Amino acid sequence: MSLSHTAAEYMLSDALLPDASSSRAKGLRLELPSDRLLKFVTVGLPLFLVSLAFAREFSAGSQISCFSPTNFTGKQSAYTDTACWDSLIHHGFDAEGRAITKSLWALKVFPYSLLVVAVLMYLPYLLWRYSAAPALHCDLLFIIDELDKSYNRSVRLVQHMKKIQQASAEPEQFWEEYERARRERYFEFPLLERYLTCKQHAHALVSIYILRNLLLLLFLAATCLYLVFLHLNIFFQDEFSCSIKTGLLQAEPHIPSLIPCKLVFFSVFQIISVSVGSVYVLLIPVVIYNALQLCQWDKGLLSVYEMLPAFDLLSRRMLTCPLNDLNVILLFLRANISELTSFSRLNAVSALREATANKEDIDTVIDFMTLLAGLETTKPKH
Repeated sequence: MSLSHTAAEYMLSDALLPDASSSRAKGLRLELPSDRLLKFVTVGLPLFLVSLAFAREFSAGSQISCFSPTNFTGKQSAYTDTACWDSLIHHGFDAEGRAITKSLWALKVFPYSLLVVAVLMYLPYLLWRYSAAPALHCDLLFIIDELDKSYNRSVRLVQHMKKIQQASAEPEQFWEEYERARRERYFEFPLLERYLTCKQHAHALVSIYILRNLLLLLFLAATCLYLVFLHLNIFFQDEFSCSIKTGLLQAEPHIPSLIPCKLVFFSVFQIISVSVGSVYVLLIPVVIYNALQLCQWDKGLLSVYEMLPAFDLLSRRMLTCPLNDLNVILLFLRANISELTSFSRLNAVSALREATANKEDIDTVIDFMTLLAGLETTKPKH
């Protein structure tokens, strides 16, 4: 065997990919980077700000300061603060002089409402994790494994072709058989292509993904409307008139009918609400963009694999509406590109193919590796 044939054999044997299925199952990402960022901000921001509000409440003590009459003792002043904080009802008069009351209880439950907001923001991710992630994990594991195996099959096919070409007495007949095999699709990968085609007609993953984004968009909009309502109705009133003439104190003549009070934490709640509302408004276009990603095909990844013989899913079948499970899987394949070992090698081959002068002679990865193996001298030019 000549030195060139020995070098070609070693080159092709080294091109095979190692089996990494065991470590691959643990490293798959089942969330897109943008979705992970959304989860971190939408859930983490209200929790962080609520923790600051609770920390200030515990450190500052009373959240209300009432201006009791001067003849009140210390215990009476403390009772006034407690009673007004428990009621949080503003007593005033309208333009015609009639007495009106306005409840400020939304201020009291505002930190707890942000906890509810954080829980609601986490619900779409729980929906995705338990209803779609297990099936997506199986799909990604199978497709990534089959893509790498398809690459390995191509390399082994090149090895076999090299041996046949070396043993062939008539090189022209060998290349005629090769071209006929390509025309009749003897090199195709039916299991992988049929699986991807099947996913193109399925809509379970895409429905859950769209529902997840719609729920997140709904909760973001509802939170923003809730904060706008608080600002328009309550968050401009840090002072109110409180009445403690109730129960046993109702008939006491020395107790004034109304006592002015001021909310100590008012500015903190204003800052928290403005911060949460502003960030959530900015996140709404991000959620819309994530949903609109499904309106077009991500052809960049599978186009590289068209270098494999007879792998032409893009040119033959990717012509329907992109709102299907295959498009979702392509997005997550892009996010797990580090687990797809064959992609980097085929991408390098594709770059070399673009830099080759006679591109018509390099149609598939088999042609490229055949050239490297030294068989191009006997292949007839187009």
